[in-house]
Amino acid sequence: MTSDATRFRICFVCSGNICRSPMAEVVLRQLAADAGLADRLTISSAGTGDWHVGEQADPRAVEALTTHGYNGSTHRARQFDPAWFADLDLVVALDRSHERILKAWAGDDVDRSKVQLLRSFETPRSDSLDVPDPYYSDHRLFAAVLGMIERADRALLAQLAPALTTGPRVKRARSLHRDDGVS
Repeated sequence: MTSDATRFRICFVCSGNICRSPMAEVVLRQLAADAGLADRLTISSAGTGDWHVGEQADPRAVEALTTHGYNGSTHRARQFDPAWFADLDLVVALDRSHERILKAWAGDDVDRSKVQLLRSFETPRSDSLDVPDPYYSDHRLFAAVLGMIERADRALLAQLAPALTTGPRVKRARSLHRDDGVS
């Protein structure tokens, strides 16, 4: 078992932490478990706003997750705290508005470099790096968004997996910070 100090720590962030970021958290947690890497990661999620703190995930998000074999029933929304940067290796924004907010909250260049867009891990990259907000839409958009999140989470885990099995956590963190002009 890996100690908490050597786990790679990821937090997914969207607006209210009831749709996109909890889906990304649940999916990556399951993918990591399926790959035998669950004990090497600490995966969480949060929102940039406090509107839904303490609430469960949106029922449509839970339904989409359940339909695809995931369990999102235990999620409770929380707001991202900039003090968390010190304890995180990667802060994954679900769209550019979250990315801008998180980078503004970051205290220095090291913390800003931890902020990456989820879809930036996909290869090949899609035309849009934003995961659309399904909140004001219907079940179909929730299912489509879950598909985007699954693809991006698989790509993220594929990039993480080699580093999770060797080397110190700090080295892994640096290897994930993208130097290809994506911001």
